[in-house]
Amino acid sequence: MVKYDTVLIRFGELSTKGKNRKDFIRRLDQNIRYMLREHTALTFQRTHDRIYIRLNGEDNEAVKEKLLKVFGISSFSFTEKVKSDLEVIQETCLRIAQESGKKTFKMITHRHDKTFPMNSDGINRACASVILKNTDLKVDVHDPELPIQVEVQKEFTYITSEKIAGLGGYPAGINGKCLLLLSGGIDSPVAAFELMKRGIMVEAIHYASPPYTSDQARQKVLDLASMVSIYQGRMKVHMIEFTDLQLEIYKAAGDPYAVTLMRRMMYRIAEKVAREQGCIVIGTGESVGQVASQTLESIACINETINIPVLRPCVCMDKIEIINIARRIGTYDTSILPFEDCCTIFDPKNPVTKPTSEKAQEYEAKFDWAAMVDECVLSKTTVVVKPEVKEELFL
Repeated sequence: MVKYDTVLIRFGELSTKGKNRKDFIRRLDQNIRYMLREHTALTFQRTHDRIYIRLNGEDNEAVKEKLLKVFGISSFSFTEKVKSDLEVIQETCLRIAQESGKKTFKMITHRHDKTFPMNSDGINRACASVILKNTDLKVDVHDPELPIQVEVQKEFTYITSEKIAGLGGYPAGINGKCLLLLSGGIDSPVAAFELMKRGIMVEAIHYASPPYTSDQARQKVLDLASMVSIYQGRMKVHMIEFTDLQLEIYKAAGDPYAVTLMRRMMYRIAEKVAREQGCIVIGTGESVGQVASQTLESIACINETINIPVLRPCVCMDKIEIINIARRIGTYDTSILPFEDCCTIFDPKNPVTKPTSEKAQEYEAKFDWAAMVDECVLSKTTVVVKPEVKEELFL
């Protein structure tokens, strides 16, 4: 069994960032170090196109599991670090082949150091020749069981037989902050994940209506936030007391327009909290046509209440796509726990699907919603969650 001593980390989309590339790579390096902070024996080296991590005896699988949760990594490999000497490279490739137990192989070389006396094709042929002479392995250039990859740098060469796909995207936090409307459902945790993938630091806002919503519903939301916070290290969740405003909405509008007005108020509150917290945009888990409040007419009627951009990363996904992502990131089972949030406790029988601004404003004129929105903002309490850790702060 090959014992690799170095992790080679590759960037994908970061290479397109031009003058900002150094900042993106620096942030990625910081995020990787933070994710691996418990592995104290690791040592790190950053170059213009790679990050190298020396394992120094740390467990490969534990490091792998954490790197799989870092946005900005295109792929990574556990490698052997050897001198950039052809004979040493050949010996290492031969040993990997002999220890692999495979029947077919292929050499894949990238010569980053153009002063190395042999080009990539020449290195491939030289290493393959040694393997063919000393093992029973055969070359298969289309579907090899053992792809041996060689990266030749100035002083050292990195050799591996495995390339592990990373999450891709941009390093968390490099593109500013978003305030996400986080419910206890399936969609909004997926939206959080997708926003983080684009390098956005996500804070969350949640609307609770006690005593109609339970402590279990509140805890469910914090658990979901904790699950997705692993991709950025921590997450603020701003809890809003929504009961009085919600009851007033139902008094003023009745069944058809209640959801529309409720969402309009949520957006207004979210905009105020976003500006207070330095968030550039707000985000939602909305998907076009999925429910009455997510028709194009509803989205337009609700969106007009604010002057801040809204990001909807799930907007063109169908429910199956969203569920598949929820399962992959581990939030699905928690999302379907049967604890109702403020959007479901007064489930309207006939919600309007094509609301108009005029009608919404007519209902809103029946009560002092602006004062109540301000009261909701003042009611805010903030919970800072980390993966599997929750610490309440009253801010």
